[in-house]
Amino acid sequence: MPGQLLPRTLADELTTELAGRAATPVSVIAPFTGEVLYELPQASVAEVADAARRARDAQRAWWAAGDAHRRAVLLKAHDLFLERRELLLDAVQSETGKTRGQAFEEVFNSAAATRYAALSSRRVLRTVGRRAGIPLVMRTRVRRTPKGVVGVITPWNYPLSLTLMDIAPALATGNGILQKADDQGALSVLLARRAFLDAGLPPELWQVVTGPGAEIGSAVVDEADYICFTGSTATGRTVAERAAGRLIGASMELGGKNPLIVLDDVNPEKAAADAAYGCFSAAGQLCVSIERVYVERAIADRFVPAFAERVRNLSLGVDFDYTADVGSLATKTQLERVTAHLDDAVAKGATVLAGGAARPDIGPFVLEPTLLTDVTDDMQCFAGETFGPLVAVTVVENADAAVAAANASEFGLNASVMSASRRRAREVAARLRAGSVNINEGYRATFGSIDAPMGGVKHSGVGRRNGLDGLLRFTEATTVAEATGLLQLPRTGPEFAKLVGIMVVTLKSLKAIRRR
Repeated sequence: MPGQLLPRTLADELTTELAGRAATPVSVIAPFTGEVLYELPQASVAEVADAARRARDAQRAWWAAGDAHRRAVLLKAHDLFLERRELLLDAVQSETGKTRGQAFEEVFNSAAATRYAALSSRRVLRTVGRRAGIPLVMRTRVRRTPKGVVGVITPWNYPLSLTLMDIAPALATGNGILQKADDQGALSVLLARRAFLDAGLPPELWQVVTGPGAEIGSAVVDEADYICFTGSTATGRTVAERAAGRLIGASMELGGKNPLIVLDDVNPEKAAADAAYGCFSAAGQLCVSIERVYVERAIADRFVPAFAERVRNLSLGVDFDYTADVGSLATKTQLERVTAHLDDAVAKGATVLAGGAARPDIGPFVLEPTLLTDVTDDMQCFAGETFGPLVAVTVVENADAAVAAANASEFGLNASVMSASRRRAREVAARLRAGSVNINEGYRATFGSIDAPMGGVKHSGVGRRNGLDGLLRFTEATTVAEATGLLQLPRTGPEFAKLVGIMVVTLKSLKAIRRR
């Protein structure tokens, strides 16, 4: 059945769990209507410090409770996510303006990330034997323990997915959480947290604060033992510098200007449909969505018209059901940003093949999915991330030219290749400099592969989420090695003199039998 705008009463109930009752709240706007959705409390720096202290106190008991207990809580939260999916979908749509189908992607990814973390943590945390420096003479093991309190700074565009892809593995490995949620996504975060609390998570363990990024985000970095940040490259640099000043680790997914290469053997209509979804899902407000399309000349006269036609036929809507293909931009600021890129491109000679108009008749922040050609390097949208429904298509001579153009960017987050030959597509994919590369998909093939690491290269980030890498980042490795007593290691000059020959023979023997 159709959903609804999240009720103000529920919003008020959820926000009572936040710090900042004495501060002046901010108004959060519903993208579909432009009206105030609710008033959000803002934390102070002192309240962030207090939240961190509570999370740190709770973390010790959470770690002591053991892996089996943590796994049971996370798996119960997974089930509650699925049971409460309609309410979660309402929340995501109410705050972000995306379609219900694209909101469902968030619920799906969040549940999958939670299940994966719950079932994989034992493998990551178990103490394992490692090759000793001198076999039989020494014995070596490595054990892993949690970092402590993980700071998670999440954006507004994917409030569920980008929360749980970091928080579920952090909890599974025994950590406490100090999260700064973006104002525009706080209700979705709080609903996710409530599912975990109802599954048995101690309330103090997962702390959520909101407020200005420069102040409250910085306070989170100052209190945490490890930082996860998702957002712009510019802000990521600031976060990295602050974390480095405290000598704590950080993983960051940052900006992208993601390319799609269309090879000349594709089915034009199918490739156009796949490309349109990869470009305009969440109205392009997705770090891994496609903003640049490079088409081999031999297929351009068939693909480009098919692509433009597909984009023109995408249905726009702001309803709480599955009728729309593309929803709304999230805020007035987003609409102004994308419109500025569009106006700049057109003024400098770009051609609009599809879209290009705001649609206030549908919603206050709705902009038609827009396809441009003739985009040149003096335009803002050429190299800079637009983060909206604006895509440039460029005809290139061949795959070599497409790869060169795709790699000619300071970003390297996501990329895609479309071809009727997966072998050919894999050959092209191997030459792309990006943290994730999809074949015959825009972003979902990699984004949904939670057993594989996800992140960026170049200016698109450091570290990885998902997979075992995404769990290991929240742990400290401690090596414990012992002398077995089979042979006394040398301690004096004469003792070394007696054993040097034996040790050299040992090294040569290990090499001969290919022992690491």
